[in-house]
Amino acid sequence: MNRLELRKKVHGIVDDLISEKGVVSPLDVFLRLGTITPKLVEEWRFGRVPYLERVLHGNLAQFSYIMSLLRGKARELDLNPSYTAYMRWGKGPKRPLRFSKSGDHNIETSYATHYVLKKPKES
Repeated sequence: MNRLELRKKVHGIVDDLISEKGVVSPLDVFLRLGTITPKLVEEWRFGRVPYLERVLHGNLAQFSYIMSLLRGKARELDLNPSYTAYMRWGKGPKRPLRFSKSGDHNIETSYATHYVLKKPKES
C-alpha cells in the first residue's frame, strides 16, 4: 500500500472511530489496518510480549508515518489529546506496558495518547 492509499485509509479509520466511540487511539488504528491482531494485542496486554512493536506487522518507518497521519487528522478534527496509561493485565504486579524496543519516553507517550472528541460547552 502506497502512502496516498495509507493516508486515505487512516483518515477514514479515524473518522469511523470518532463517530463510533468519540475517541481514537493508535492501537485502534493498527487493529483496523490489520497490522496487528486482537490475539497479539492480548498477548502484549498480559505481558507475554516485551513490547508492542515486536508483534506489529510492518516496519518502524511505516508505524511512524501512521502515527503522524493520526496526529495530523486529530489536529484537523480539533480532538483533545489524552495520555492513557497502559498497564499489564492479569495476576501479579500491574506494571506499565512498553510500546517500543527503545522505551524512549516520546515514542511511548505518542503510542499511549488517545484523541478524544471535545464535549460541547454547556450554556
